[in-house]
Amino acid sequence: MSPSLKNLHADFLEDLEIAQGRSLKTVENYDHYLLRFYDTQKIENVEDITTDSVRAFRRLLAPDTENGLSIATVNYHLIALRQFLKYLARRDIEALDAEKIGLAKLAERDVDVLYPEEMDALLAAPKGDSAEKKRDAAILQTLFSTGMRVSELVSLDRDDIRPSSNEIAIRGKGNKVRVVFLSEQAQKAISEYVERRMDVDPALFIRHKTGTSGSPDDLRLTPRTIQRLMKKYAAMAGLTKHITPHTLRHSFATDLLSNGADVRQVQQLLGHASITTTQIYTHLTDVHLREVHEKFHRKAAI
Repeated sequence: MSPSLKNLHADFLEDLEIAQGRSLKTVENYDHYLLRFYDTQKIENVEDITTDSVRAFRRLLAPDTENGLSIATVNYHLIALRQFLKYLARRDIEALDAEKIGLAKLAERDVDVLYPEEMDALLAAPKGDSAEKKRDAAILQTLFSTGMRVSELVSLDRDDIRPSSNEIAIRGKGNKVRVVFLSEQAQKAISEYVERRMDVDPALFIRHKTGTSGSPDDLRLTPRTIQRLMKKYAAMAGLTKHITPHTLRHSFATDLLSNGADVRQVQQLLGHASITTTQIYTHLTDVHLREVHEKFHRKAAI
């Protein structure tokens, strides 16, 4: 007797979390997407997952319907279903071929990057000798130097930083470890910040104002706090773009490609599982360089 859909669903979520090392948020999202599919299409057994039921589900979620979702969100639902079907295939359970579920093509992502002078202004914005100002300077330098995600930044501990090395091993998405590199400026900023620390908290970047949100026993900064800092320093630097921690990641990738780095090298530094994700920057770099040329190249008067 083959396992029930309910049991297979639970086993799949467990495999996602434990075997594949996916985040709890990803597991929760996949659970939600699949349950929506089962409920709306009256799926009770694996055999009920057919091209017709998938087609009906896609129509139900389509952007042009009354309660439709964005194309990207529809794709997320279908990606979850594809992953579930691939899991069934690995267990030799007969089911619909995952490759029969196509994904909608998305428009090119609108990605903001900073021009060199904008980046310089942002990095120079935190001024002062307090531990808090030194921390903020170190945060900005570290994000731009390494291209790491904000979730990776806030998870850094002091012990992760080796004074004799510019390398940091970080654990990214899918629990995968990769090495990133600190520039001299980032190393100096981190060193100056740590020297002003009077606490023993293991986290590298912490709150320095007591009485703010968060447990008094856990001083580690949150991604939301980093976002607020970014907004504050962008305003101080006179930048009008909507700048997030991810903007510095985009700028890091664009800077590397603009200066001749290979796209596969950038893929490794960013920790992208697929080179397709990284290739957005190839297109972006072409556009960005054209904008730089138009903005800065002095055209001779005729």
